[in-house]
Amino acid sequence: MFLTELGFSHILHHSVSAIFSPSFGNPSRLLSRLLRIRMGDARLAQWLNLLVCSVIMLKATGVPIGITILKTAVARGAVCLDGSPPAYHWDKGFGSGVNNWLVHIEGGGWCHNVTNCLGRTNTRLGSSKKMQKEIPFSGILSNRQSLNPGFYNWNRIKVRYCDGSSFTGDVEAVHPATGLYFRGARVFRAVIADLLAKGMGKAENAVLSGCSAGGLASILHCDNFRALLPSGTIVKCVSDAGYFINVKDISGAQHIQQYFADVVTTHGSAKNLPPSCTSKLRPDLCFFPQYVVPQIRTPIFYVHSAYDSWQIRNILVPGVADPHGTWRNCKLNIKNCSPAQLKTIESFRLQFLTAIGGVSNSAVKGMFIDSCYLHCQTEMQETWLMPNSPLLNKMTIAGAVRDWFYDRTPFQKIDCPYSCNPTCHPPMFDPNVHLE
Repeated sequence: MFLTELGFSHILHHSVSAIFSPSFGNPSRLLSRLLRIRMGDARLAQWLNLLVCSVIMLKATGVPIGITILKTAVARGAVCLDGSPPAYHWDKGFGSGVNNWLVHIEGGGWCHNVTNCLGRTNTRLGSSKKMQKEIPFSGILSNRQSLNPGFYNWNRIKVRYCDGSSFTGDVEAVHPATGLYFRGARVFRAVIADLLAKGMGKAENAVLSGCSAGGLASILHCDNFRALLPSGTIVKCVSDAGYFINVKDISGAQHIQQYFADVVTTHGSAKNLPPSCTSKLRPDLCFFPQYVVPQIRTPIFYVHSAYDSWQIRNILVPGVADPHGTWRNCKLNIKNCSPAQLKTIESFRLQFLTAIGGVSNSAVKGMFIDSCYLHCQTEMQETWLMPNSPLLNKMTIAGAVRDWFYDRTPFQKIDCPYSCNPTCHPPMFDPNVHLE
């Protein structure tokens, strides 16, 4: 028997009302109830399932948080690529979290030459003029205890990324032909100084986190962040999908090594990379976490996939190494890969695990290394904490990071090889985003 249109509307109305009511708790509970409805139309059941999941995610995204344009930073030369002031979004802490601070750095790749950087000035990644005035907070930035139990009531800040160097650049001269500014390190210092003046200087707990290029920044700046806060503050870092490794691409070329070398040169980053690394190695190598992490003193947690979709698509198989597009379908979805391609990807996984292996030698460092084909997991509610989020040892990323931060339980888990983890889901990324 088919549900009538009126019956469907009735269920829809009550489902949405329930989800948005103050008493709404575990989203899987309502979902399971709806799926038990005896409907003769299986397709309608599927649509209802999709609808409820969509509404749940709509609520999970949270209230939009307004932008703060840091105009005072301009006088210090701390500006985006186009000379506009830096920016961040701040959702203030409440209750027991009022003196705790989580500073999360936005990702967005890098620019490695003047032409590439100039192109970014027409986007939010190079100009605060192009940034959204409000953005929703979810995942590690959510203000809902059920969705972010470790940090929901902290001061949660998202630092916008507009310099193209993971906040390491500092060239005094403005580029004469284009008017470009390479001042990422100054932007980082200006934003942190502003937050310290607004209350972070009295923080009891503080976390520096970030995703992708922001995850790399949270590694490179981890000890600096610790040094800028009071000695009595408990400070830790969380890097999500920021552990980019130095490996050859499928053609045998050192594509990513040359790319990072160009980033460091273009932005004048050498003097702002960790001296514990640059005193021993070339500055461009110190843009790779594997050469920096052994010297990091501040506790840090790594959230990563051993099959990171961005690294496979841009480091292992950049477009220049696959001119005929043989890997295109494989890169879009690992399920499309041939046995030979899977063997190459598995070799990449082993190189990644070797590069990050030293982390497990330290009790103050944590890791959640799953086998899901995706990139960035702390900002998305789906992967941070939902009923169907990725699990390791029956633990979500949110639970692992929370227990590690509060010293409840150490967490250093590495997933089994693809495709052994049933909690991994299809990739969620834009196929048009690439390195070149």
